[in-house]
Amino acid sequence: MSCRASQQDLEDLQMKIFVAGGTGAIGRPLLNQLLAKGHNVVALTRSQERAQSFAAQGIEPAIADVFDPNSVKEAIAHAQPEVVIEQLTALPKTYTRESMAAAGPLNTRIRLEGGANVLAAAQAAGVRRYLRQSIAIWGIPGAGLADEETPLVLDASPVVAAESRVMTEIEHRLLESNLEGIALRYGFFYGPGTWFNSDGDVGQQVRQQQLPIVGNGEGIWSWLHIEDAAIATVAAAEQGNPGIYQIVDDQPLAVRDWLPAFARSLNAPPPPRVSVEDALKLEGGADIVYYQTQMRGASNAKAKRELNFQPRSLEWMVNTVAAHAS
Repeated sequence: MSCRASQQDLEDLQMKIFVAGGTGAIGRPLLNQLLAKGHNVVALTRSQERAQSFAAQGIEPAIADVFDPNSVKEAIAHAQPEVVIEQLTALPKTYTRESMAAAGPLNTRIRLEGGANVLAAAQAAGVRRYLRQSIAIWGIPGAGLADEETPLVLDASPVVAAESRVMTEIEHRLLESNLEGIALRYGFFYGPGTWFNSDGDVGQQVRQQQLPIVGNGEGIWSWLHIEDAAIATVAAAEQGNPGIYQIVDDQPLAVRDWLPAFARSLNAPPPPRVSVEDALKLEGGADIVYYQTQMRGASNAKAKRELNFQPRSLEWMVNTVAAHAS
């Protein structure tokens, strides 16, 4: 009897979920998590080759261009999902000032225009719930950890301010819609397929001493393993309340703490140090200084309370403690 009831409970949780942005760093583990939980998954793609790959995984492909509102509307109307999860970005594989600047216009367009098309199509199709990627790292600087009520900073260095304006607009657009809108403010991704991994772009930069500590290194970074991001996203799709959730780990860390530990975990030399004055002379220097000296950590208390979010510890800090203990 109890086994049959348990199976019925699982079936009741199973939903048809449409994912836009299923090929990025978070998209891949997200699709795997959704399948593992037994959901019926539809993934958006422009590529016939990618569609075949999705089908081979047991995922229903939907072929459309996010910049073509009619094709997106047709794709979602055909799929008839209960939930849409939007993870649209156009971030580069390399993490440098040059690559990020080059990707910026397309990334902004895909978030604003592409995202608006997906949201409008979801509303037209009668979708119940809509989840959207946002960012936890840009809460207005202040004492303590930023929470979900903390606005994103609009008075900051140029790129940070511009990106915060984009994400604020996206959050407002979603939360003011007639859907059960959930904005997921993620921390810095690390782990397989991300920049912050042993074989990732930042890992290579740290080995080459290209990522210094600027000034006092007091900027607080909130981290998130890419698999934990996927797990929390599925939990929010299944049981989250409309609104904002900050999805970060338990240990916000100053640059002066996490960066040397990351270097040690890579068997790399200690990171060099650069003054604020010298950093400001670099291209994009104001943004570098903001990240390194002014950024505020984020609280995950709401996600832990409402989603039973249990993030893992930052792996290179754990490794560093273990190495010192031995």
